[in-house]
Amino acid sequence: MKLLPLLSPLTHLARLPRLPVPRLSSALLGATALELFVLAGHVIVYPFGLTPERRGAAPSTTTDLPVEAAGPPVVLLHGFIDNRSVFVVLRRALTRQGRRHLESLNYSPLTRDIRTAAELLGRHVEEICARTGHSRVDIVGHSLGGLIARYYVQRLGGDRRVRTLVTLGTPHGGTAVAPGAGVHPIVRQMRGGSSVIEELRAPAPGCRTRFVSFWSELDQVMAPVETACVAHPDLDAVNVRVTGIGHLALPVHPTVAAAIREALEAPEAGEDTAASAGAVPAA
Repeated sequence: MKLLPLLSPLTHLARLPRLPVPRLSSALLGATALELFVLAGHVIVYPFGLTPERRGAAPSTTTDLPVEAAGPPVVLLHGFIDNRSVFVVLRRALTRQGRRHLESLNYSPLTRDIRTAAELLGRHVEEICARTGHSRVDIVGHSLGGLIARYYVQRLGGDRRVRTLVTLGTPHGGTAVAPGAGVHPIVRQMRGGSSVIEELRAPAPGCRTRFVSFWSELDQVMAPVETACVAHPDLDAVNVRVTGIGHLALPVHPTVAAAIREALEAPEAGEDTAASAGAVPAA
């Protein structure tokens, strides 16, 4: 596992994978209160995300730029029993920063297999590339969405299309407390030792996608919390620890949104990565 340059000196974020973190009751209480607040807000906006997103040409903010200069489109992929409304805050944050073409994909909560969802994602990515003229995209996946995207990248040849995959609270190593465990087939696939998790542990030589995984020390859906880290010797990955927030807050927290934007704007291998890293002050 190769670590990329530190994304940011943000006080809420530190690139410290697998670091034992004390469970402070005050921090947990604060994170729980924020989770409940986020959940209440999400219940309100959830109905607006039930219908598929209208697809069209790239926004006018990018049409005057050469295709590659505008940067790859960004695909947002939600988690289990959710929809594209979970990204309403992140989408606005990226748009305010002049972010390039953004699209969300809804997959059915009745989907019974991560592999099937990954195939759907692959078809969606091909359609976006054909429509926008880009050869690659970036993906941001929350929870199960990140696992679906990783399967597409690592097992279905999606690394030729996906430049950067950002995951938020994704059970890369399998989680022991997935909600509804043992009931829904796709939830069973998120547990440690499942056939899907074992496939993702298989060698992936030459994978061209870079991974940025955000994990929270107070994420009560990930057990253990470090399961949200990407730990694979063949993958170009960096794990970013987020402090003070839980699972639901990851896609809506402004500090995380800023770090996601930095991850998406980081230069690819072969570009002037040294100069980019040098421009980031030490934490």
